[in-house]
Amino acid sequence: MDATTLGTDAVARWLSENLDGFEGPIEATKFDVGQSNPTFRLDSPSGQYVLRRKPPGVLLKSAHAVDREFRVQKALADTDVPVAQMHLLCEDDDVIGSAFYVMDFIEGRNFDDPRLPELTNDQRAQVIDEMGRVLAAIHSVDINAVGLSDYGPDGNYFERQVGRWTKQYRASETETIPQMDQLIDWLTGNIPSDDGKRTLVHGDYRIDNMLFAKDRPEVVAVLDWELSTIGHPYADLAAVIMQWQMPPGNEGRGLAGVDRAVLGLPTDEDFIAAYCKRMGLPGIEKFGFYLAFCFFRMGAIIQGVKKRALDGNASDPERAAKLGAFVPMFAMAGLEASKRG
Repeated sequence: MDATTLGTDAVARWLSENLDGFEGPIEATKFDVGQSNPTFRLDSPSGQYVLRRKPPGVLLKSAHAVDREFRVQKALADTDVPVAQMHLLCEDDDVIGSAFYVMDFIEGRNFDDPRLPELTNDQRAQVIDEMGRVLAAIHSVDINAVGLSDYGPDGNYFERQVGRWTKQYRASETETIPQMDQLIDWLTGNIPSDDGKRTLVHGDYRIDNMLFAKDRPEVVAVLDWELSTIGHPYADLAAVIMQWQMPPGNEGRGLAGVDRAVLGLPTDEDFIAAYCKRMGLPGIEKFGFYLAFCFFRMGAIIQGVKKRALDGNASDPERAAKLGAFVPMFAMAGLEASKRG
């Protein structure tokens, strides 16, 4: 069974045995989103659900951690961070060939273009401000109170992450990219000393990983927690800014070259300042490192997507191959960010 299909009969049998109130049969529709872990909407007589699974095949160690996604979202159920209700985690590969979890289906708007062309200027400003509010809420979660204090190791987060993603990149490397090698060397030599900040981090925080209410600028669910851990909050903040540095349109989904003032969108500096105000921070020094790190990590991620496409394990092989071509661009952008103060 490949990543684009789902054994609906097997899923229905398992849910009938394990989920109270479930009634089959089910129809499964694959979402276009979710390059890493294939995601399906399940329609059944008892309601709608979402199933998110590991892709089949040989996978990189620690990648596609659906068990971690399930755990963190379940822990956030009663916090200020909006998440879908988690139902069940299945770690028995014999059911459909890989681990999966099932959660509530939530109706909402998903924006994949930060220019938000379908909204007015006021609405755009409200949506981006809400995005900043939820980011601060994630970083304000009491990790001890929700049982996530062991969700990530102690120590220097960026030292750990640079090492981890370097290993992941090397494991999925298909050709030599000099800019990635240069960026790895720079990051390794410029890791900030540990300042003691230790919070929940999402790991891939961007507007297309959020669901907004149909009728108001309110986030109803933050999605795709695969890269979440306990770490440094500036990584999430820099991830937002990194995304905005990309070209606009379907491929880059960024704001590069966009006249934000005309659209009612904040500058990078305004967004960072609003975040700092919410978190009680005077400002952030050497932001260029955090931005360069995010470009590197995204480059490593899409290199992994490319490798899976070549190996035949990608959720969307055609799009995965296209994404792989962006690795050198992310590396060059990371090197440029390294020059920023």
